Amino acid sequence: MKLGFVGLGKMGGRIVRKLLADGHELTVWNRSPQPIEELYKQLSSDEKKQFKSVETLGELAHALHGKRIIWSMLPAGSATEEVMQALLTFLDKEDIVIDGGNANWEDSERRAKAFSEKHIRFLGIGVSGGILAAENGFPLMVGGDKSAYKEIEPILKSLSKPHGGYDYFGTGGAGHFVKMVHNGIEYGMMQAIGEGFGVLEKAPFTFELDKIAHIWQKETIISSFLIDRAADALDKNATLSDIAGEIDESGEAQWTIDAAKKEKVPVTVIEDSLVFRQKSQKDATIKNSFAAKMVAALRREFGGHKVTKK
Repeated sequence: MKLGFVGLGKMGGRIVRKLLADGHELTVWNRSPQPIEELYKQLSSDEKKQFKSVETLGELAHALHGKRIIWSMLPAGSATEEVMQALLTFLDKEDIVIDGGNANWEDSERRAKAFSEKHIRFLGIGVSGGILAAENGFPLMVGGDKSAYKEIEPILKSLSKPHGGYDYFGTGGAGHFVKMVHNGIEYGMMQAIGEGFGVLEKAPFTFELDKIAHIWQKETIISSFLIDRAADALDKNATLSDIAGEIDESGEAQWTIDAAKKEKVPVTVIEDSLVFRQKSQKDATIKNSFAAKMVAALRREFGGHKVTKK
């Protein structure tokens, strides 16, 4: 397929590479030119023929013909809002806009309505899998216009190869709601792994934590993508002595908690894990705990997130 793409960050650049490798043609725009230049250097000669870059968002819209598809992979907030507002003016009836960032589902609901009023089809797609998904396959949680979903299935199939997947969950912000709850659960799972290794690190035995992570990978009840990442982190430094446990939080857990409160549903584990992250940014005792270091290390391993060096 032919599509426009906005945002060549950690995830965006990998999505573009995966689509080019599967034969799609992309026209891309990024606020700064450097990521485009770096990406172009990595492309094969055939991929370069399928790749075009432009200098403005308006040029991107005008470079596409027929029913246009534009995928935005920007962070939630003002950057995405500016692009969505601009696309409302650039696009026409039956064009497709995709927001693949971690948007608040309520923002996606609002945007779906605004685009629908102009007969432009909107999709909010929750994208998971971290930086390893380019190789393993992206899991994609789709919400919005169902006809648009059907139309872009070749793109979703390419991105989900070989072990990822995709599905449609409903109109408006449904896809981003599913991804929001996924990330809330992720907070709790990472917290449990961090706390468990924290207990092991202080145990009355001299444990080699990397060996424990590797045995836990072997079809145990808790073997998982995150335990694999714990093993990766401990293989690099079994004591995690090179990092501080200062853990960022990007909003999805709070949104999950807010939704749960409206629904009168308890989310104690998710709420406690968010509080722990917030405290890690200012409480030295928590920041220096092995549990906090492990959570920070997990974020680095699966998402390429920055850690604070010691």
